[in-house]
This record gives sequence, C-alpha cells and structure tokens, in this order.
Amino acid sequence: MKVHVVDPPAYTPPYDHALCTALAAAGVEVALITSRFAYGPVPAPLSYARRELFYRLAAHAGRARRPVRLAEHVPDMLRYRRAAGAADVVHFQWLALPRIDRRLLPRRHPLVITAHDILPREGGAGARAAQAALLKVFDAVVTHSQAGRQRLIEEAGIDPLRIHVIPHGAFEHLAQLPEGPLPPELPSTSKPVVLYFGLLRPYKGLDVLLDAWQGVEDAELWIVGRPRFDVGALRGDDSIRWVPRFVSDLELAACFRRADLVALPYREVEQSGVLASALAFGAPLLASDVGGFREVAAAGAAQLVPPGDAGALRAALLELLSDRSARERLAAAATALAAGAASWTRIAGQTRALYEELLS
Repeated sequence: MKVHVVDPPAYTPPYDHALCTALAAAGVEVALITSRFAYGPVPAPLSYARRELFYRLAAHAGRARRPVRLAEHVPDMLRYRRAAGAADVVHFQWLALPRIDRRLLPRRHPLVITAHDILPREGGAGARAAQAALLKVFDAVVTHSQAGRQRLIEEAGIDPLRIHVIPHGAFEHLAQLPEGPLPPELPSTSKPVVLYFGLLRPYKGLDVLLDAWQGVEDAELWIVGRPRFDVGALRGDDSIRWVPRFVSDLELAACFRRADLVALPYREVEQSGVLASALAFGAPLLASDVGGFREVAAAGAAQLVPPGDAGALRAALLELLSDRSARERLAAAATALAAGAASWTRIAGQTRALYEELLS
C-alpha cells in the first residue's frame, strides 16, 4: 500500500514525522509531501520518503515569504495533483486555502484529512464555512477525540460515517533525544518549575495563566515559544522566565525533562502537540476542561480547571506544586497513556485499518 501524507505548509513536522515513521513500521510505503520548515531542522525520515514539493521559491524569499507562498500555492497544488497518481491513498494534514483547495485536490484516490483544529478560530463565519465545505469533499475525516467528532457533526455538518476518531500520539521521538542544555535564557534553579510551552497565541490562555500566577511563591514559570501576538505588556514578574522564540528539539526536551508541571490553560482546543510532548516525557499536566483534554484527564493524566478561570487555575497550581505525590500520579498516568492509547504503534494500526477500509 502506497500512501502520501501531505502537509503543504509544514505546520506540524513532529506529527508528520511520528505518523509517517509509525505507518512505515506497520508495512505502509509512505511519502511525506511537504515544504521546507522555516524555523529550524526537522527529524530525518525513518523508513519513509520526504519530498519538499511545495513553496520552493518561498523557502528562499526572506521577509517576502508569505506573498511568494501565496503566488506558488495554486501551481504547486496542481503539480501535486499530477504527482499523486503514485499513491493508493492521499492523507492531508493541513490545507492553507480551503476556499481554493477543495477544487485542487486529487480526484482518483481515497482522500483522508486530519482535522487538527476542527474549524478555524480566525476569519469569522466565512472561514468556518469554507473549511466545512472543504472537509465534506474528503472520503474520511480523522479527529483526535470524541469531542472533536461531535463538533464535526454539529458545527461542520460532516456525515458521522465519514468521521474516524484516532488519538493524537505522544511524541516518543522527542523523549528519545539525548540529554541537552536548557535554553540559555533559563538559568539553573532549585525551585519547582511550571512550563508553558509552544506558539504563543491568544486562544491558549497565557493571560489567564499570568493572572493566576500572582500569589504563587517559591516556584518559577517558564514561558517558552515564539509569540504570534504582542506579549510586551505581559512581561514583568521576576519569577517568570521568557524564551520568546522557536527552540530546537534538544532545548524542547531539556525543558520538558526539567518541568515539575506543564500548564495548558487553553480557552479552546481539539488536541495539542504540547500535550503530546508532555505525555512522551511523563510530565504532570494541568489543563483547561476543553476538547480532547477531557479524555486525557479521564485517563488520569491531567488535572482540569474551567477555561478562563484564573482563580481556579491559581488554586490548582498551588495544590499541585505543594503535593509531589499528586504530580507523581499524574506523571505515571501520562507514561501509561503514552505507552497505550497514545502510542504510535496503536495509532498506525488504526490509521492503516482506515486506509484498507477505504480501498476496499
């Protein structure tokens, strides 16, 4: 069986790598079709092919990268449609321009898409309608949680028979990296560390966490990730360490190994690559009661608080920072989940079974 996993904008290299590696180990001939990741190196392919067919001019365009990508998008999608004939199944991870892309997809193959974000958070009703229309073109839509499945039915109008729930796997390859140094912005400390990691976006509740942090003593909050909005007004407390940039995988691993608690105070979410990283490192999780986080909490691997409630978040932070045994229970459950339902071996088996169902 030949499968193309397609991520034109290279939004999720860790997920793409983990999925392709696991599918290859399950006996699938896999090619990852993507573009160059602009912010650093990506993992080397393991038993799968990696082809950067999209946005080849934009990769060298510097500050003009975005307009060049827009100009390249349609020609590159058409070029890929011609190249897709080598595959039995085409599995998209992301599509950048849903209003256009639904007319540019390959037409002679079973088509699968993973709805990582269900529906867009920006762009208003028009963007959501365009994404819903795009999803309806696919033979199968993968979501990472039962909550996501329900949203696809209720908000996007997707036929329930086309929706397949396959969990987001723990990023095991990151936990297998050798020991490395912390980012230089993070001095050594003996205090407990709460880690907030990933791209800084408004929906991820950083402002709620900073409000909740007031009154937390004898601990440090590490905020690590590239900002996608102005965070200048949020900085100030000496117990808060900032690394406002993209970090390498080795730095990522060092941060998660050092963290005593990982905080995900999101206002909304389907599932999270940050959570997938935390599971791989067996890190205790404190998260909002939203989306797929509920299923992680049901497995005992996260403690939940109401989204947007700084008071409840502060109380939970104080409780967990003072209770090592509670953190150890969360960590043990995270490790068990990473080895069980969130293992890529199991996910690859579910994904291959979906492909075989479509081909039959």
